[in-house]
Amino acid sequence: MIEVKDVRRTFAKKAKRKDKGAGSETVALAGVSLSVAKGETHGILGPNGAGKTTLVKILSTMLLPTSGEARVDGLDVVTQVREVRRRIGIVFGGDHGLYDRISARQNLVFWATMYRVDPDQVKRRAAELLERVGLADRADEPVEGFSRGMRQRLHLARGLIGDPSVLFLDEPTMGMDPIATRDFRQLVNELRAEGRTILITTHDMSEAEILCDRVTLVDRGRILVTEPTATIGQMLGRHDRIDVTLTPEQAAVREALSVLPAVDRIDTLEETGVHRVHVHTAEDVAVVLGWLLDQGVTSVQTGRPSLEEVYVHLVGERGLTV
Repeated sequence: MIEVKDVRRTFAKKAKRKDKGAGSETVALAGVSLSVAKGETHGILGPNGAGKTTLVKILSTMLLPTSGEARVDGLDVVTQVREVRRRIGIVFGGDHGLYDRISARQNLVFWATMYRVDPDQVKRRAAELLERVGLADRADEPVEGFSRGMRQRLHLARGLIGDPSVLFLDEPTMGMDPIATRDFRQLVNELRAEGRTILITTHDMSEAEILCDRVTLVDRGRILVTEPTATIGQMLGRHDRIDVTLTPEQAAVREALSVLPAVDRIDTLEETGVHRVHVHTAEDVAVVLGWLLDQGVTSVQTGRPSLEEVYVHLVGERGLTV
């Protein structure tokens, strides 16, 4: 449904007046290639400035690529702009795209007209979407009085007004409180169940793990990795871990555990009292588990690294939100 081949996007920096040479160039995307299947929810993760929004703007025909090729539903985003726009919906984080002085209903009617929705269906379509996003009781109030969460739900309704087959969500929960974020994510999960193709950009690890079938990590305009969300932790297989709960009376066990040859390091999760044991190889897991059982420790749990840990390993802690 989405196909990106070696897309590059650069922005020219103007030279300062005192400089005689040409201005320098900023690379936003440096040869990005990506494929998203029909019905897939795909996350684009990376710190601020990684190129996430630039990619969405190219795919949604708002920005031309410097080079490369991008297609949405088989249509070229450069040469078939009108056809692409009829098939997509866009939801940006923040306040862009809504008119404050008119009501939620009037906003949707306006955008339905822009998407050339059948005039006989405009009012019905707007009413259905307002009901779906939980704004039916505020439909005729000016948007300027809406909270951030309400605005973002209206953004989602606006993105759906043309009944798109592909939906772009660019930092959709940015600035929202936890309750509003939870409700918005529930709406996105409902859209997943309908089989729509969704591309989400975010630097929120929990959002990606909850919503996405696959994730792509980007940094400085380049793709670092694309993996299924459920298995991305296998990338750091050498960092297989064991979570161990030890009582204060078992301090000597922790000390002895820390010097075992199979143990790479131990992190103490202060908020839970759990000691996270990182081992060198997958085979070392069995060695450490056996040793713990010999010491009478039975409160243990094994697991793979989370998406957050993979992110930190590949990108670092720049822009990380959890």
